[in-house]
Amino acid sequence: MKKRATKCPAETTLSVIGGRWKTLILWQLFQGTRRFSELYRAMDGITQKMLAQQLREMEKDGIVNRRIFAQVPPRVEYSLTPMGRSLKPVVDAMCKWGAKQVIAMGEKSGIAV
Repeated sequence: MKKRATKCPAETTLSVIGGRWKTLILWQLFQGTRRFSELYRAMDGITQKMLAQQLREMEKDGIVNRRIFAQVPPRVEYSLTPMGRSLKPVVDAMCKWGAKQVIAMGEKSGIAV
């Protein structure tokens, strides 16, 4: 008998937005269309190479649009697709959960948050 693979649906979500940077990129793009340089400046600690790689993956997964303007120097803008915008409740829930954990950790350690 073949062993059937069991895959939690959350695994699909994590395959698209998992990792250190993708959720932060989404959070920036929820606020509107951004140029590459705007995203780079807004994300402390990311390299240009990593940002480009993450944006390419997100474009391939269908959650980010990349628009190139034919001008000198070339201008590239990134925005969310409808599928990318549909992730907002997921990211909002993650933010809400994280905020509660920060408060709970502060209470446990006696540190004012």
